[in-house]
Amino acid sequence: MNKTAKVRAIFVCFGLVCAFTGFSARLVYLQVHEHEKFERLAAEKHVKKQIIAARRGVILDTKGELLAANEPLNNVVVDGSVVAAGKVTPSEIASVLAGPLKISASKLKEKIDTSRKYVVLKKGITEAETTLLTQRMEEFQAKNRKPIRGIFFEPDTRRVYPNSETLCHVLGFIGEKRTRFAGVEESERVGVEGVERTMDKWLRGYDGFRYIERDRTGKEIVPYRGQERPSRDGYNVRLTIDMQLQHIVETELEGLYKQYRPEFATAIMMDPKTGRILAMANRPCFDPNDLTKGETDKIKPEAMKNAAVINVVEPGSVFKIVPVSASLNEKLVDLDTMINCEGGRFFYGGKILKDHGHCDHPDLNVFDVVVKSSNIGCAKLGMKLGEQRFYEYVRAFGFGERTGINLPGEVPGIVHSPKSAGWNVLTITRMPMGQGVCVTPIQMIAAMSAIANGGHLMMPQIVDAVVDESGKSIVDFTPVQMREVVSSEAAAKLRSALKDVVSKRGTAFGAAIPGYSTGGKTGTANIAKPNGGGYYENRYVTSFVGFFPVDDPQVVCLVMAYDPKAAENLTYGGLVAGPSFSRIGEQTAHYLNISPDLEQASPEAIAKLANSGR
Repeated sequence: MNKTAKVRAIFVCFGLVCAFTGFSARLVYLQVHEHEKFERLAAEKHVKKQIIAARRGVILDTKGELLAANEPLNNVVVDGSVVAAGKVTPSEIASVLAGPLKISASKLKEKIDTSRKYVVLKKGITEAETTLLTQRMEEFQAKNRKPIRGIFFEPDTRRVYPNSETLCHVLGFIGEKRTRFAGVEESERVGVEGVERTMDKWLRGYDGFRYIERDRTGKEIVPYRGQERPSRDGYNVRLTIDMQLQHIVETELEGLYKQYRPEFATAIMMDPKTGRILAMANRPCFDPNDLTKGETDKIKPEAMKNAAVINVVEPGSVFKIVPVSASLNEKLVDLDTMINCEGGRFFYGGKILKDHGHCDHPDLNVFDVVVKSSNIGCAKLGMKLGEQRFYEYVRAFGFGERTGINLPGEVPGIVHSPKSAGWNVLTITRMPMGQGVCVTPIQMIAAMSAIANGGHLMMPQIVDAVVDESGKSIVDFTPVQMREVVSSEAAAKLRSALKDVVSKRGTAFGAAIPGYSTGGKTGTANIAKPNGGGYYENRYVTSFVGFFPVDDPQVVCLVMAYDPKAAENLTYGGLVAGPSFSRIGEQTAHYLNISPDLEQASPEAIAKLANSGR
């Protein structure tokens, strides 16, 4: 070999060495320095993070009846890259899916003809719709001998409420919370109102995930399944509500609402010894299964408010249990102590305070101040207590603070302090009769329950326990006594007077329950005009809060109607709310198998109850 050939050979070898060295260096660089980058690109192309959705816990009544459940559904999604690699065109796929999905083929084609790996075609199709869709795809494959690739089903659920409007304000509903992170939008379902909201952290659970790899046809390569974290289903929530009692209350409240057409109406039933809420209903109401009604049938915001814990009213005479029980507790008076009722007209602070026509006596004992619902008598008791002491009792009964019930949106109401600008010279005579103070229905029934149970203010409970799928308790909500507001002796004396309120001598004869001793208090309060403009003369808040049997109260029930449409001489708590209480009480006593404590109702009571029916 001549010298020139040798030189050429050397250069060729050197070139090959350099080339292989370069290739090797590049390979090492890609394998070491660029490994994560290309692994990420490969994962983006073939690997997908699949969410394993957690099942939301169900809501049950106290006896296990299902109140909120989950209906299994499927979401239809498309992987555009798999469709592009297949033999079936987007137009052909769209024509197959259009019928079962009830979407036009042109709109479907726009979604399917994409390079994106994840596009939702339709959310929440039922199992029957899923079966029909699968059948149509299989028929296409059999006819054309080519499979439809890139269409997948993701499991989903829909929250359903079997009882529709019943208990809607207590249960609430769920909605979607959307978040965006690193340019990716995600959504999760969260409780929006009611127990769905307050107990959301227990009901929701935690989603899991797994990384899966698909082949070019879109099928998962199971042996290549990557990291996985299982989901944890939500816990179930058991309420204190008894649906049999709830249906009783709902039916009677609906009747009152249709008859009197109030702006809103509320009814609450409570166990006075434990604070457990047995039933709670409001009108107007809504169906949590259908929150997207048409333009002509929209759900009004007022219908979604839980008036039992959100709406505040001046309570009227129901509030008189506070100054009377406080005065008895402080031993300033006894039931037979005489009060000068000024002949029905009491001039104080430059204003005249009037009693109703049935209380135009110059003197009444404390017992009859309650039975006759004397405004002047209660004003005199408030004055005996004094401003500061009376205010302290008002607060001790829970007015001016939230009760702590496990429902969202509860408000504390309005109670002015003697040292505040809201308290004037007339307040000590007006607040004892339930004027100049704003309270919620749940506060009113809690206060009456304290009288019924011997003087103990109990926290209202709507949730009984959080349980797992097997029924094992995770969290128990035991009765909570807030404080003792009056002695058992003072409470018993007041109960004896409240018993006569529900008699022919009292203001709530229509609230009597045949066969059962019943006690309670009526409330008829003028509705205040906005911005301190005084009171409407012919608009009222009518209410009755009562309990039975008197010697050992098992149930306390409140019925309230805000601005009922009735003749002016009939717009009283005893006439509007009392009969509804009576019917609720009679059915409740039979359902709970409460033994009658009266041999029989008087003929007058039976006749009165019959005449008070709708």
